[in-house]
Formats: sequence, structure tokens, C-alpha cells
Amino acid sequence: MKKYKIQLNARAYRDLEEIFEYIANDLQSPEYAKGQTDRLWKSLKTLEIFPSSHQERLVGNYAGKGYRQLLIDNYLTIFKIDEQRKIVKIITIQYQGRNL
Repeated sequence: MKKYKIQLNARAYRDLEEIFEYIANDLQSPEYAKGQTDRLWKSLKTLEIFPSSHQERLVGNYAGKGYRQLLIDNYLTIFKIDEQRKIVKIITIQYQGRNL
């Protein structure tokens, strides 16, 4: 079975940086910031196998457009699958309380 390649767009990279910066600086917890971003990366890697097993996005800006979602702790990851190229495109990673 061929694994999917995980590809983060510029916004998703920015989201990860902002999550780290917020936890490390605003919450003054650099150790937790590193742990949280490590958990996010580890969970994103699970999308290499069977990404289509995750729920389609049914509400918000990404609903009904072929996007899927993955909940990681309190963060919601929105992604799209390119079946022909076997790529999972990570669109955004946001704190669950935000309107997506």
C-alpha cells in the first residue's frame, strides 16, 4: 500500500508557528508549546494512511467542498485529499473555538 504524502500549505505552517508562539510566550510555557506542536505533527503523520477515513467537513467555510477534518487535542485540522497524486494537503490548523 502506497502512503500518502503530507503537504502543509503556507497558512498551515503559519498556524503551527502561531500555536507555538502563543503557548510559549503568551501562556509562558515553552515546554508545553513544544509538546503540543510535537503532538500535532505526530497526528498529522497519521494521515499518511487512510486519510479518507476522517470525517468530511459539514459546517463552516470548508463545508461541502471535499474537505475533511481531524481533531487533535483542542485543534481542528482541515485537509483535502488529492487521490491521483496521493497527497494530503493540510489547509489550516485552528483552535477548535474559532469559526472555520
